[in-house]
Formats: sequence, structure tokens, C-alpha cells
Amino acid sequence: MRTIIETGLFLSGGFLISILQGLILIPNILLISYKKRLFDQPDERKVHSIPVPRLGGISFFPAILVSLCLIIGLFHCVGIPIARLLTDRSLLELLFWVSGCMLLYLIGVADDLVGVGYRYKCVVQVFTAILLVLPGAWINSLGGLFGIYMLPSWVGIPLTVLIVVYITNAINLIDGIDGLASGLSCIALTVLAAICISNGSYFYALLALATLGILIPFWFYNVFGNAQRGHKLFMGDTGSLTIGYILSFLVIQLSVVHSDGEVRTNPYMVIAFSTLLVPLLDVFRVVLHRLRKGRNPFLPDKNHIHHKLLRIGDGPVNLLLFHRDEYPAVPGFKSYLVIGTKYVVVGIDTSYHQPVYHPLQGKK
Repeated sequence: MRTIIETGLFLSGGFLISILQGLILIPNILLISYKKRLFDQPDERKVHSIPVPRLGGISFFPAILVSLCLIIGLFHCVGIPIARLLTDRSLLELLFWVSGCMLLYLIGVADDLVGVGYRYKCVVQVFTAILLVLPGAWINSLGGLFGIYMLPSWVGIPLTVLIVVYITNAINLIDGIDGLASGLSCIALTVLAAICISNGSYFYALLALATLGILIPFWFYNVFGNAQRGHKLFMGDTGSLTIGYILSFLVIQLSVVHSDGEVRTNPYMVIAFSTLLVPLLDVFRVVLHRLRKGRNPFLPDKNHIHHKLLRIGDGPVNLLLFHRDEYPAVPGFKSYLVIGTKYVVVGIDTSYHQPVYHPLQGKK
């Protein structure tokens, strides 16, 4: 019973500390962004129509790292043994993960502030992916997929590096509309945390929950924040690269089979990858489309799944508001909703990116 309580405190403590940091950091990031005019400017490829700060992601890595270090340090100070929760192997992997994540974090900040070419970002992503396999964590089995079980190191290590770069870029490229990348990541992190808890990998579960904790307050600002009032922000490349790297780290850890037998199966591998199915398939389809059209696969376009959904009508929905005294009944609408004492909602307009306030001039 005591072990269960200690594990619960270990995981919930990191989660709550991360949420608290998000509630403190994100409003201050918004304040600094508006004072220094650090905005993501709208253009023909982007969905938003007014400048929005895109430095929300700079809070992710520091908050996650503080949560991990603080909860581990507090457990040690109060005399709770953490050897069961943080093994020597996990500690070694943590050190390499921190090194790689810091490099991606810095390249993301530079890209959000001044811009970085895709070639430099690709080199850094490959290098950080190599850091993850140095402790010996690489995909050593396909679990029977295509009839393949064991993988030699000369196949498994390059495959692992490729997958880490693939997942990191998938999260980066899917971050095109409000709440998409952060929402999909929250779902994936929840599932991955549950898997880690079920198989006793509590440190990886702590990492997933700490990441989830910082994403939740960001998601609310990103989705429900009002850009005109200065309450909305984007995660930028800093955030998407950080989240993608963390997700790839967790997926790789759950895909590694620790067995000396020749037949190696892993029931968690398929579940881990399925949590990222949408961004992975979207990037695969987009890259194929660019290559087929003879375009550079690394240059952005408007062919992602969220762009297609916006074009077919699943775009921003805006309400037409009319003065109730001037227009009490609207032909063609069976009902309307009264808002306060002045306006009624009589229709929906998807042709604009901003709300339309259009009181009628007299009755018909």
C-alpha cells in the first residue's frame, strides 16, 4: 500500500508542478511577446489573420525539466527511496535526453526569433536522434511485423534514428491550426503514460505526465484565447520540436524489447505508434505529394490534412449578430438565440476568419 501511495505522489506531483508552472509562465510569455512585438505574422499559407505571439513553446522544456528534477529531489530529501522509480538505466537515458532536448530547444528558439534553414534543423535533429540511441535504446524487434522479430544493430540503430526524426518533424508539421498539435499530443501522452504505468516504467510515465501538465494550460490559451485581447499564443517551432522529441523518446522506449530469447514480441509497440497515427500518416502523404509534383519535400505548403479540412468548410465558424429590436424575426431561420438584451444569433458564416457583427438597419 505504501508503495502505491509513493508512486502516486511521484507521478501526480510532477504533473501538478508542471501545470502550476504553465499557469505562471504562459501569461508572462504573452506579456513579454506583446511588449517586444514578437509575433507570428499572418500570410497566405497561415490560417490566422492577425499577428499572434508564437513563443508559447519556450515554457515547455524548462517546466518539464524543473518538474522532473524537483520531484526527484524532493523524494530524496524526505527519505523516500527512488531506486525503484528511477533506475541507473533510466538516469543515463535522462542525461542523453536532456542534452538532445536542449539542442532542439535552442534551435527552435532561434527559428522562432530569427529563422533557421531546414538544412541546419535537419542536421540538429539527426544528431539529437543519435543521442537517444547511445544508451542502448534502439528498436531491436518488429514483434513479428512482416515476419521479422529480431533486428541486428546495423538495422535497428539507423531505423531508430529515422523514426525519431520522423516523429519530431511530424509534430512540427501538423502544428497548423489551433489546438491540433497540442490536442493530439495530449491524447498521445495520456495513452503513453498509462502504458508506462502498467509496465512499471514510472520515470517514463513521469516524463509523459509532466509534459501533459505544461500542455494543458497552453492548450486552453491556444484554443480559447482571444487574439484581439492578447490572450492567444502559438507554441512555435520551439514547442513542436520539444514535444515531438519527447514523444519519439517515449515511443522508442516502449518499442524496445528487453529479452534474451530469439522470438521477441512487444505488445506495447503497436499501441505506442498508433497514438501518433494522424501526424505520421499526414506527413507521409504530404512528402509523397511534394515529391510527385517535383517540389522540395522540406518546403512548406498548404496540403496538410488541416488545410484540406479548412478548404471543404470545416474552417473557423463565425456568428452573425443582429439587434433584436430592429430585426425580431429572420426569414429562413426557425429559431434564434438571445444574447443578453441586444443581440440574437440568427446564422453562421464561415467565409470570414473574424467574427462579424452586423446589426440590421430597420425592419423588412
